[in-house]
Amino acid sequence: MGLLISRLYDALSSFSYETPSRILLLGLDGAGKTTILYKVKLNETVQTIPTIGFNVETVTPAPGITFTVWDIGGQDKIRPLYRHYFDKTDGLIFVVDSTDRERFREARDELFGIITHDNMCSVPVVIIANKSDLPTAVKPSELIEQLNLHSISRRRWFIQSACAITGDGIVGAMQQLAQMIKDNRKN
Repeated sequence: MGLLISRLYDALSSFSYETPSRILLLGLDGAGKTTILYKVKLNETVQTIPTIGFNVETVTPAPGITFTVWDIGGQDKIRPLYRHYFDKTDGLIFVVDSTDRERFREARDELFGIITHDNMCSVPVVIIANKSDLPTAVKPSELIEQLNLHSISRRRWFIQSACAITGDGIVGAMQQLAQMIKDNRKN
């Protein structure tokens, strides 16, 4: 488990700013957002219940790096409130349950509703294809097609298969997000 924190430290050690990066952690309910948040924060797998409202955690994966992560519930009644959190967002992590084929269209529609909002037009996006360890999970290439990610042309995006329970893939996702935010701030 210490390996996850060690790899996060190595991956993000060159990413340093005085102000925290504001990260939105969004996706449909049951995708694994809160499990990912607490895996990064505590390096533990915690038992979660559906998030009604939001969790806000400050995560410091390496010295000089601070993310303020807003994990907002994904139930359909909560999603219209997402827009109230868009202002001053530096990065978006959108979590998809890669085993839930029946909801890929709903996930796509929600993702595009988020990234087309004026306040989110230049925010880099990392899509975490969670639950990739399960035998029914789709590959990232299929998820790219299902979510129509090739049509995203005016922003940087990255997709990472992951398992929130073991932490596999989370380091790669965080590394990419950190680099994209760093690049955005240069511009």
